[in-house]
Amino acid sequence: MRAALALLLLLAAAHAIHRGKAYVREKVCQEYRMLGKENFRTLTIIANSRKYSNGTFEEIGHLVREIVSLAEMCCAAGAEPSCYDAGSTALSLKSCSVDSPFPAHPGTAECCAHEGLERKLCLAALRHPPQPLPRYLQPSDKELCQAFRQDPREFADRFLYDYTSSYSQAPLPVLLASTRTFLSMVSTCCISPAPTACFLKEKLERKTLSLLTLTSNRICSRFSAYGKDKVSFSYLASLAQKAPTASFEDLLPLAEDAAELSSQCCDSVAEDCMQKRLLEHTDKVCTVLSARDGRFADCCTGKNLMENHFCILAMPPAPAPKLPEASEPTNKELCGKDGALHATRSLFELARRHPSLPDAILAKLYDSSRKLQEECCSTKDPSACLDSKRKRMEAELLPFLEKASQLCGQYNKLPFLEFKKRLRESLRQAEPEASPAQLEQLLEQRASFASTCCLPDAPPLLCASKVPA
Repeated sequence: MRAALALLLLLAAAHAIHRGKAYVREKVCQEYRMLGKENFRTLTIIANSRKYSNGTFEEIGHLVREIVSLAEMCCAAGAEPSCYDAGSTALSLKSCSVDSPFPAHPGTAECCAHEGLERKLCLAALRHPPQPLPRYLQPSDKELCQAFRQDPREFADRFLYDYTSSYSQAPLPVLLASTRTFLSMVSTCCISPAPTACFLKEKLERKTLSLLTLTSNRICSRFSAYGKDKVSFSYLASLAQKAPTASFEDLLPLAEDAAELSSQCCDSVAEDCMQKRLLEHTDKVCTVLSARDGRFADCCTGKNLMENHFCILAMPPAPAPKLPEASEPTNKELCGKDGALHATRSLFELARRHPSLPDAILAKLYDSSRKLQEECCSTKDPSACLDSKRKRMEAELLPFLEKASQLCGQYNKLPFLEFKKRLRESLRQAEPEASPAQLEQLLEQRASFASTCCLPDAPPLLCASKVPA
């Protein structure tokens, strides 16, 4: 496994022909010889399906064949030292051709304006954004075995592509373990005299790893979209909505621990980083919140900490509590040494009082808050700047927040058809002059937002695009 992880790190460097190219070529060839062609090929499918998660199966296949062929030719005994450099140059030229068979990327044209090493480095740095939601749907056991028996190699290749591109933000060690155990399960159970019992046993054994893949993909997708500081706030707001009676002092260390976990493990090649840190984090959350909130206590009673964490992630927001009015930070506090902390505390108070506000809107408020501080705290009169901008924001923002909170609150409480029925009626009252077609368009827009972005695991980039500035 360690050799495999080392190789995955090297693939991008090898494709880029980093400075010290002979060293990289030797390292790649060392791994190629140690793993053998088939394992090298498998790992190349995983690495490139993950990197180009919007590429087609055929495009990934073309790229994999070229990379494996390059390693096979240039790592052979007696190969010319210049073989790898020449081969990678030819690969970059093919990437820049009009009819390139490789995954399309919006930044390719800019890279191709460069030449030589600069072009290769630029192309190697390209990466598709993650899928908004995982698209992989596991077929039935019968369908799995039919496809496997028909062509085991084609089955394995397509599974690796489908699964890895769907969960492209999960850490590499998690993806490696998850795909390896799945393929082992299929190859074992499809030749078993009792396949149903075999699949049941194997799926139970894979349950923790399957949850880890799903959970780490969510965690790292959010980290990729938000960065460490914003992830910390996002997690803080989520906990505040699920446990609104918990204090800022209780929840902030948990949020900071979640952000630290993301920064340590999402790009780590340590085999157990994500699982080990996630279990430690879950234990901390359960220790702090089980005694304060019955729902957390219920989630934390299980012996499997991964299942406990998944239970907490899926927990809907709590009903809005009766809390005293929150005090706003002063202008002096906002522009002082701990200004960011005061702003975060203010947004925490908003989140716990509006538990149905979706993450996408709270994330926009976080951005606006930071922008406000940046724009005003460096002026000659910060107080005047903050007062004028805050008045305008409050006038525009409060009605919008109420509507968003009401929309997600109803979506989380009602069956979908009842939700749409009530939404249609409220839109009819709010827009009496709108035509039936306009009302239907508004209805579909709001329903689409709610069904995607009011959920605990809402895709951050997709939902950010649906929220006005």
